[in-house]
Amino acid sequence: MLIIDLGVFHKKSHDVSVKEALIWTTVWVTLAFAFNVFIYYYLGQKSAYEFLTGYVIEKSLSVDNIFVIVLIFSYFKVPNKYQHKVLFWGILGALVMRITFIYSGVELINNFHWLIYVFGVFLIVTGIRILKSGDEEPDMNKNIAVRLARKLFKITPDFEGDKFFVRKKGVLWATPLFLVVIVVEFTDLIFAVDSIPAILSITNDAFIVYTSNVFAILGLRSLYFALAGVEKYFTYLKYGLSVILVFVGVKMCLADIYKIPTELSLGFIISTLSVAVLASMVLQSNRNVERK
Repeated sequence: MLIIDLGVFHKKSHDVSVKEALIWTTVWVTLAFAFNVFIYYYLGQKSAYEFLTGYVIEKSLSVDNIFVIVLIFSYFKVPNKYQHKVLFWGILGALVMRITFIYSGVELINNFHWLIYVFGVFLIVTGIRILKSGDEEPDMNKNIAVRLARKLFKITPDFEGDKFFVRKKGVLWATPLFLVVIVVEFTDLIFAVDSIPAILSITNDAFIVYTSNVFAILGLRSLYFALAGVEKYFTYLKYGLSVILVFVGVKMCLADIYKIPTELSLGFIISTLSVAVLASMVLQSNRNVERK
């Protein structure tokens, strides 16, 4: 699907319209649900619920990731027609990193059960930290990946089309577009530290954990182009995500005392996201009325 996406439909760099993004978002979501049906028939209802819950968690966390990517593209002034290529390579790298994180996490929990409490406490602390951070925006100049890349490579002052590297007078230069890919990769690494333990609270089946991650990540590019520019309608989403992280953290800590049913977890997560988005829409509507 990635090959078809970039090699056929997005072979040439171009501006991705909202209509095109919505069509691709629908395609990815439909594929995820079709795969969930496959799991239901071949692996059973329990696995199907676990996949769906994991997918919803990862998808909701990826929306927050999208708004950080908006800031990254804005900071580096990345032309719209090159953004799709950056996201493609960023997500390809994310798939490789995620499989390493997931299998390591599953093996650690299976061999050292007490780590489930460490992950649980980590998620609770992360949820509280997100709640306290409010609308704080990251400073790209202080980003570790940016500083390291600038030390390792000579960076051209301007974009060189959609190239990541160019050779000038026998010297290899990295372009700002390559720098952006590195920052996007690093950002996903940070988000993976939160999201992988979150989905491990639902199941420790590596197949379910990874496939739910894959489907959530694969639709990230199209979702970005569909949502970019409408951040104002998701003002309270960050707070909803913090509540979800605290919830799954508590779920992990209570795993040996009381196992919260996956169906209940799914209902809570969807309800929390719905309330956060609706509250954001009401807030924006009230702001529009005040301006008039």
